[in-house]
Amino acid sequence: MSFITDTTISFRREIGPTLRSWYYILFGLVQPLLYLGLFVPLLGNVPGPNGASPLQWFVPGMAVMLVLFSTVSCGWSLTEELMSGSFERFLATPMSRPAIMVGRALKELAPLLVQALIIILVAAPFGLVWHPLPMLLGLVLLMLFGIGVASLSYALAIASKHDGSLFYMVSHSVALPMMLLGGVLLPMTNAPGWLYVASRFNPLTYLVEAERALFVSEVWTMPVLYGALVAAGVAAVGLAVGVSQVRKASL
Repeated sequence: MSFITDTTISFRREIGPTLRSWYYILFGLVQPLLYLGLFVPLLGNVPGPNGASPLQWFVPGMAVMLVLFSTVSCGWSLTEELMSGSFERFLATPMSRPAIMVGRALKELAPLLVQALIIILVAAPFGLVWHPLPMLLGLVLLMLFGIGVASLSYALAIASKHDGSLFYMVSHSVALPMMLLGGVLLPMTNAPGWLYVASRFNPLTYLVEAERALFVSEVWTMPVLYGALVAAGVAAVGLAVGVSQVRKASL
């Protein structure tokens, strides 16, 4: 109960400024909606899974991209708190360090969840078929993955608190290749052999494939199992590294 209470406190502390700046959430919808409006018409001749609309694989890939880029850069807000000293004052409390990480990560993921739901609603009239329970499971996997990536981003922010440019250089140098090799915008099954093999070493690939399987209601499949293992593994590693950095910052 202490962990849940501390997570709630951390989440409420972080979500307050976001809710007061609600227009940032609306602006955050612009990019995915632009992808839907400008990129989807180019998919007219691209077959979807099992004869379905290509939106069944494009929308989940876009949701993964949204979570990846938002969480990988969320540590920047922590660098500002580190420079001002407000985060150190927060660490003076007896709150659970994992709860601090999870609460901060959930603050980043809550607006993303709303955006993903809006994208699904907007895409429905254009051919996206709803499978509510599998899609909900897909969002849960995205939340797990996002918690891990956000925690790693916070850990990087703490490690590079004296050099903000280092944070941006490392985070974007990792995120962009992961996205391109993950088959976010196009399935990697259409890629040349060497590129497909390279994508097998990218954990994001398995999450993308799991999301696409769930969006066509294929729940009990190997892609979903691999994607769940990747999401859980990233969450576990991310929290372990993030908590370790927070404890070092507390000393």
